[in-house]
Amino acid sequence: MAKKKTSKKPARRKAPARKSAARGAGARRSAARPSRSAARTGAPGAPAGMHTVTPQLTLRESARAIEFYKQAFGAQELMRMPGPDGRGIWHAEIRIGDSVLYLSDEMPQSPTSAPSPTHKPTGIVQLYVADCDAVFQAAVQAGARVTMPLADMFWGDRYGVVTDPFGQVWGIATHVKDLSPEEMAKGAQDWAAKNMPPGGQRPSQTQFS
Repeated sequence: MAKKKTSKKPARRKAPARKSAARGAGARRSAARPSRSAARTGAPGAPAGMHTVTPQLTLRESARAIEFYKQAFGAQELMRMPGPDGRGIWHAEIRIGDSVLYLSDEMPQSPTSAPSPTHKPTGIVQLYVADCDAVFQAAVQAGARVTMPLADMFWGDRYGVVTDPFGQVWGIATHVKDLSPEEMAKGAQDWAAKNMPPGGQRPSQTQFS
């Protein structure tokens, strides 16, 4: 009787450990380092995710302010860099919506100073949000002071202003309708007539044209 032939399957060759480890290291590097396409999502010359213009607020208690902005505006803390003496914050970054805001504590060598009872801030941080009424209320509940109540304004936004506990001023708005330059000019005149004292400067008819 002829013997039945049996075929042996060749054993699978294992990849060298060095090659596998190299592939794993490459995957880890790719995951940790953003791709070039991701880097291009920022403004030209800026890191990924950054816009061309970034406001920076000077404060006296940046650490407390960060916690307030989280509660009032849903801010996400991105980073903070303590001062060299371990006190205060040299630089911090928070994200509100799709925008980044820089914060720093007042320093003797800084060209800016924090707001105070005798030193008003020189600007307003304007926020466009989906529901200005909800954000406005959250800011007030967190400790902000109403500077200008919410109202439907002549330029097409529902808009109000609060001052936070650190002296910074925030405008909170939701755009509700588009208006023509003529409609805005007429609305500005009506608003000035109702809200500005006699003899006060009023918007010109051509200011919004």
